[in-house]
Amino acid sequence: MATPTVDKFLSEIARLMREKNGTAMLDFLCYEPPWPPLYNQMISELRQTYPLFQQAGLERKCTETLPAEEEGEGGGSFTSFISFLSRYFAFIRDVDVSQLLETHDKLKALLGQASIVLSASTGLIILPTVISLSRTLSRLAIGLDKRLDLVANLTSREATAGGEEAGERVTLAEGSANLIREAFKKCASERSGNISGLDGEGKPEGRRIGIYLMANLCLKLFFHCRKLRSAEQIFAMIYQQSPPLSLYPAAQRTTFLYYLGRYHFANNHFHRAQLALQAAYDQCHRQAIRQRRLILIYLITSNMILGRFPKAHTYQRPEARGLKEKFEPVCRAIAKGDMESFRRLTDINHPSASWFLHWRILLQITNRCEVLVWRSLARKTFLISGNLGDAANKKAPTLDLDDVLIVATLLEKRALGIVPKDTAPNDSKKYRQSDGRTHTNSIFIFPPTPADTPPAKEDEDEFPDGYVDPDLLDFADPPGPDLPTSETVESTMASLVDQDLLHGFISHGQKRFAITGAKNASPLQVGFPNVWMTITSKMDDEVPGWVKEGQQRGGGTTMHLSGARPVGA
Repeated sequence: MATPTVDKFLSEIARLMREKNGTAMLDFLCYEPPWPPLYNQMISELRQTYPLFQQAGLERKCTETLPAEEEGEGGGSFTSFISFLSRYFAFIRDVDVSQLLETHDKLKALLGQASIVLSASTGLIILPTVISLSRTLSRLAIGLDKRLDLVANLTSREATAGGEEAGERVTLAEGSANLIREAFKKCASERSGNISGLDGEGKPEGRRIGIYLMANLCLKLFFHCRKLRSAEQIFAMIYQQSPPLSLYPAAQRTTFLYYLGRYHFANNHFHRAQLALQAAYDQCHRQAIRQRRLILIYLITSNMILGRFPKAHTYQRPEARGLKEKFEPVCRAIAKGDMESFRRLTDINHPSASWFLHWRILLQITNRCEVLVWRSLARKTFLISGNLGDAANKKAPTLDLDDVLIVATLLEKRALGIVPKDTAPNDSKKYRQSDGRTHTNSIFIFPPTPADTPPAKEDEDEFPDGYVDPDLLDFADPPGPDLPTSETVESTMASLVDQDLLHGFISHGQKRFAITGAKNASPLQVGFPNVWMTITSKMDDEVPGWVKEGQQRGGGTTMHLSGARPVGA
């Protein structure tokens, strides 16, 4: 049976291959309904002449219409391109978009064949099509991954097919990401042209054009299914083989830096995350409110952990709408050393906890910002009861650690609800001064709290035989709430000194913190240096995974993206 529309289509594809016009070929290879009228006619011809199970005849048709002279200079591309084209015809002939899982499988197979063509001499021509197919596959995979009913059917189908030998199930998103990663590797391993990967105008050439487009699609899927180790492979390959990021369009730069910042954030490298996220935020278009908001959430969190809080004008930006109510109370508690408020704001039962958990930043704020709360608490205590010393007699300013313990214990008790918030200090005459004012030290003296009510006796009927599991015979109930101890305060202050967040030393015998170097300067400024400046002064500006112009990269270099100790560890 004659197939004039198919013949015309193949002749146009042959012309585009001669012209090496990949953009026009993408326009011809339409694969998403609704189909234009000519494509409906071509699909009808395919179904009548080359129905299902007639794939071999379809390949012969493509081979006859596309002569071997179109193979190209590198050779080996003709066969793979014919296979891709015949699979494309089969896809548009058989696809039923109402069957999402089957559509996903067919689209995945089509992309897999296109990736094979990508490594051949015609790879640059098919690159726009590979990128388009990858985008569609990633959207479909993420959408299907959220359809629990379809995923459940897929799981049962795999279990039936795999039996006892079935291993760990790979999600649709992860499977699609692995396939797109193969196309990314072919782009990153391009060896043609200049060794630098740049043409005469200093722009990426060959398949290197698609490095960051394909990488961003992979990263989107890997972050969706939380496979950070797979994302690390993307960053490592780019760090060794990619041209500088600055040579690529702003949209690609911004997306890549966002995911790079997210990766370092998840690995507790908050300074690296801050550098990448700040660059992504600066380069993101002002009208891309949603994207700027995503970046800003993690950027604010990274800065908070490093000791720098947002200014008022930051919250006034369109992308920051609603963020002030979430972040400002936490920043205020950190700055004031208000352990009670910090515990309450980071509690899992707080109204904002679900929002922080959604963005996966609650644990980072809870664990990494606590050390900054302790620093501010020590600073506030020094302002109230610290000894300013005597420079003339070479006496250093000191802070009694017992004072820090009293304040910390009180705040922890308030956070636990043991001590009412309106508890007032003793108003004893021994703390009154001659002018009638209350001495500062009285704030550390509080009325004794009533003894804890003894726990109710267990009902003997609940354990009729008096049986106790042998493994629990020596188990002791916790003595009470986990409150700070003298050892806790001493070790915490020593940790702050070790991290240079406090300047001085700990006298373990006297249990005092002594500030050094305050002879000609304010003890407050010397003993409690700026957190942001202290941390950033120890760091460099290198961010593994971010290729910059003029950066030296040796072959075979091992990149370690994790393992450094974060602040507060």
